[in-house]
Amino acid sequence: QVQLVESGGGLVQAGGSLRLSCAASGSIRSIYAMAWHRQAPGLQRDLVATITLDGSTNYLDSVKGRFTISIDSPKNTVYLQMNSLKPEDTAVYYCAARGVITTWNSWGQGTQVTVSS
Repeated sequence: QVQLVESGGGLVQAGGSLRLSCAASGSIRSIYAMAWHRQAPGLQRDLVATITLDGSTNYLDSVKGRFTISIDSPKNTVYLQMNSLKPEDTAVYYCAARGVITTWNSWGQGTQVTVSS
């Protein structure tokens, strides 16, 4: 079992920045990749950014060039640096982890990000 704890959400004006953190504990060796998802009220949960243990990253088109996912392996922590935030980025952001052949099966509790116009 992997436990994930997010932090760093909050309220920010459009154009501002936030950095989310996700600390992993438990069965760390089972993790192959980590990701940030987000879900706005009434909408589906979207995959925002992923990173594998070898550093490969992928991003949702709408956040490319504004968001950066990174991992600090010694600290078992993944970050999401969010710049040039827009009101449409408002959502609950969830950290997730998966193994090599599994789906996203470990989730954090979520952290609220609100971007005011």
